[in-house]
Amino acid sequence: MSLFGQDRSFLHALPAADRRSLLAEGARRVYEPGEVMIRERDTSAYVLALLSGWSVVSVGTERGSRLILALRGAGEVVGDLAAVDRGPRSASVTALGTVEAVAVSGDRFRRFLAARPHATALIMRQLATRLRSADVERRALASETVLQRLAARLVELAERAGRRADGGTVLDLPLPQHDLAAAIGATREAVAKALRLLREQDVVRTANRTVVVLDMPVLVLLAQGRARPGGNPAAAFPPGV
Repeated sequence: MSLFGQDRSFLHALPAADRRSLLAEGARRVYEPGEVMIRERDTSAYVLALLSGWSVVSVGTERGSRLILALRGAGEVVGDLAAVDRGPRSASVTALGTVEAVAVSGDRFRRFLAARPHATALIMRQLATRLRSADVERRALASETVLQRLAARLVELAERAGRRADGGTVLDLPLPQHDLAAAIGATREAVAKALRLLREQDVVRTANRTVVVLDMPVLVLLAQGRARPGGNPAAAFPPGV
């Protein structure tokens, strides 16, 4: 399961001239932290090309909570599905911090793709990657423990948005516990319990909206559902968590 897109984003994969052409089609917008950039089920069709900052892609659940599907950063485009199929928005996109983007209308985005088959291929590959990730996510929700899913998320955040400091890897995308819970399809209470176990075993250290990974090898093993070498992880990390 992955919160992030492909290693090479859509904008960065475009030839420089095409990238300039696409950005010239739209208007710059700045979104403040917590501001909704795209709303689920809305009928708008504009595409946002992200220039800086991070955003959260999420869907609402029948219980009134939300499930975080992805994190999208600079170089990526969001809202492309509605622009392509002209259907309602399939998810909401919310600014995690300050986000700068260029908004391109659905009509202009479709014309841009129609004139550039290679750009259309990039969008199709992006959609296919997201579909595969959704399949993996459903399997994880059905078969993995909260601790395993949380460990996998923390490993991914450390690898993609972490920096070495203070005896470990500091996550530069600090998500509060309710967002971590929404990112793995668990309750906040279950995530708090799993984090407590990780702290007690000196795998992570937490503070206000901050997580520092202290023992990456053990965290990777937990994410894989494997035993800790030379130890007894079954005792340290109960299987029901």
